[in-house]
Amino acid sequence: MGSRSLPIIVAKPMIQGTAEYEANRLPLFAAISSNIPEEWYLPQELFDNPPKNVSNIPSTCGLLSAEELEITEKHDATSLAEAIAARQYSAVTVIKAFIKRAAIAHQLVRCLTQFFPKDALEQATKLDEHLTTTGKTVGPLHGVPVSIKEHMAIAGQSSSFGELSTTFSDDKDCLMVAILRKAGAVFYCKTNQPQAIMHMDCSSHFGRTLNPYNIYLTCGGSSGGEGALIGMKGSVLGVGSDIGGSIRAPAAYCGIYGYKPTSNMLPMQGMLRGAMPAELNILAATGPMGRSLRDMNLMTRVVIEADPFLVDPKIIPTVWKGLQDPIKRRLKVGIMENDGFIEPQPPVKRALAWARKLLSDPKNSEIIEVKDFQQYKAEDAFRKVSRMFIPDGGAGIIEAIESSGEPVLPLTRALIPDNAKMSNAVEVSDMRFERDTFRTEYVAAWNAQDVDVVIGPCYVGPAPAHDTARYWTYTSFWNFVDHPGLVFPTPIKAELGEKYAEDYKPLSEECKQVKELWDGGDFEGAPVNLQINARKYHDNQLFGALAVLKDVLSLA
Repeated sequence: MGSRSLPIIVAKPMIQGTAEYEANRLPLFAAISSNIPEEWYLPQELFDNPPKNVSNIPSTCGLLSAEELEITEKHDATSLAEAIAARQYSAVTVIKAFIKRAAIAHQLVRCLTQFFPKDALEQATKLDEHLTTTGKTVGPLHGVPVSIKEHMAIAGQSSSFGELSTTFSDDKDCLMVAILRKAGAVFYCKTNQPQAIMHMDCSSHFGRTLNPYNIYLTCGGSSGGEGALIGMKGSVLGVGSDIGGSIRAPAAYCGIYGYKPTSNMLPMQGMLRGAMPAELNILAATGPMGRSLRDMNLMTRVVIEADPFLVDPKIIPTVWKGLQDPIKRRLKVGIMENDGFIEPQPPVKRALAWARKLLSDPKNSEIIEVKDFQQYKAEDAFRKVSRMFIPDGGAGIIEAIESSGEPVLPLTRALIPDNAKMSNAVEVSDMRFERDTFRTEYVAAWNAQDVDVVIGPCYVGPAPAHDTARYWTYTSFWNFVDHPGLVFPTPIKAELGEKYAEDYKPLSEECKQVKELWDGGDFEGAPVNLQINARKYHDNQLFGALAVLKDVLSLA
């Protein structure tokens, strides 16, 4: 490091913990700074008066060469793998470009938790040597940089549950990392997640991650560091996890692609040190985040074809066809304008209108049938999910946070009501019966509407302001019923001065609060994604439907 400390934009300060806690955080920041040379620091005046939108600063700051800009901006993971295999770029050249861009991105949005460029360069060098010696790549991701979420174990690094006290040293790759590494992926950083890994706002002992398109908005959670880093083009492909929207929300807030599979489709073995009480009722899933639909398909195919079920007995053996097996008959697409619980904010309504117009174009009538879709008991599902996420009453979370002097953050408090208590075995059993009864009812509701997939919002609006992301209804519903979902970008962005329709009437008290947040906020420039969902374990069919829709919706 040089004489100047690594500068980082702070859009909203976080609550301070005890003096001991604050002191114990410093080595975490120093470890990142030690891997960022001072010649990569952005000018101090940028931090004294930061712009609202920082997404284009890496491409205009002059720190990246023409080749580095080409590598980091002109490719998705699929084309990058092809370019490396064709020796257009070496793996070392590619990872150097992403290391530098990630270092720039971190100064702007604070997305990294760990940064290990030396390890990445060693790995990339070995890949180049292999290709030179054998003339062959090691696998379909040969040389592709991959970022990974903080809680996922990677050999030689550490991981945490989103609290300082739950920091572990890892000597072994989790199964997902092991599979991707064997396929040629190069790991160079880990990314931020919220306290307790259970927020849609990415704030933890590593600090607060910002939204690239509006730093006064959240990047989402819990895979928020991934969303922000990929949105800044400091990563081309990442791994997230999702139990209530944790892949889809940050992907949506940051304008990228994100896929949450049905549970036990992709491996989570080794991603968490110990149990997560919420999984007594609702299973988490892991999946890809990136720049294109075909990259979502690529990572899923690579992992499934590695036969993870031979190592992780929870995984359901699957043959992946994905985008290579489009649905041959007329596709029945349901469009959900609202879920009957919370009316989406104006930019989301515009995005839904955009999708409906394209899908309803008469030229597509032979391949697509558009239908209105009514969500089933969304408010009931939201209440159940909120209760089922904390069967231990949150005691373990609070103890882990407070044991180090760490402050309990506002959204952690919101997650754990004052009257929360430890559930006994009978109560947990009753919750699971409620869940399974609801799922059975939902299958009937879906069947009655006769659709293959549903397109709808992925959040009540674009990215919300920091510490206000409390309404997960459009993502957590699909975790509750365990249906797969993928979020995709639209050309819609939030604009200043947008207003609700004149005939708007709140659907609930929460709906009224969401409107108040919109009326009092500044969401200018925030991207808007939509979500597409299919039936449980119909992940192949979800991608088969997307193969039909991708040209109509101009998906990358």
